[in-house]
Amino acid sequence: MSEAVAIDVHGLSKSFDGKRVVNNLSLQVPRGEIFGFLGPNGSGKTTSIRMLCGLLIPDAGEGKCLGYDVIRETAQIKREVGYMTQRFSLYEDLSVRENMDFVARIYGVENREQVVNAAIERLGLGKRRDQLAGTLSGGWKQRLALATTTLHNPKLLLLDEPTAGVDPKARRDFWLAIHDLAAEGITVLVSTHYMDEAERCHRLAYLSYGHILAQGTPSEVVANSGLTTWMVKGPNLNQLAEKLRGLSDAAQVVPFGDTLHVSGTDAARLEVALAPYLMLADLTWTRTQPGLEDVFIQLVSEAVEETG
Repeated sequence: MSEAVAIDVHGLSKSFDGKRVVNNLSLQVPRGEIFGFLGPNGSGKTTSIRMLCGLLIPDAGEGKCLGYDVIRETAQIKREVGYMTQRFSLYEDLSVRENMDFVARIYGVENREQVVNAAIERLGLGKRRDQLAGTLSGGWKQRLALATTTLHNPKLLLLDEPTAGVDPKARRDFWLAIHDLAAEGITVLVSTHYMDEAERCHRLAYLSYGHILAQGTPSEVVANSGLTTWMVKGPNLNQLAEKLRGLSDAAQVVPFGDTLHVSGTDAARLEVALAPYLMLADLTWTRTQPGLEDVFIQLVSEAVEETG
């Protein structure tokens, strides 16, 4: 395994109570990369991440994480992983500094006071160091959790929907912090439901029913989707949407603000189907690049059809 690769696994599978949750997962994650996992609830995101990090033993498959075997050397992997859950799990009746000092004691961090102070400053918590954790906003709680997760100098961060329930500015600030950590060489695995966060990942995978349906950089995922998308502006878009949804070659018709996105998997047939509407004077049509949300809606639809 190359030193430049943090994770290299092949054919990982996991079942619970006879149900296959992850099926034949294979991927490589370079060191310092932010790798995103997307998919609906129950798609296998968390199970996949936990197997990659040595927190869960796969039923089948093989590979390495941080140079350690994901089946036989899980204890070594765990020592170099920082795990941040969606739910805030620190003590709300302790201050920011007290929480971090407590966690640093658990990890046996050397030069504890210096390390805690450095983490407080790095994550911009200096003005809140003496504030009780329970009085912090959701965004600052998540930032405190991230700071605490990095105290033992992990090489790999596992972030399970880390910004759920926080406001857009706090999410943006949080992601800036994640990119700063990645620039220091820390590898990040993150699950998210937000498309704008998916676009901030270096690479991502979309899971559904335990299978990876798409994988690559955000631009690669869009380019390989096979989708063609038209954007339309004009009056009475709700009525127009109802008509367009009746077209067999319009795979999806989705409102985006004051426009509709109309997508299909066959560019020529979609254009023929839309021809009568393209001629209407009160509508403005533009051929546009599909977005990640367009792609993932299509992936979900196709996965439901295959399993249904």
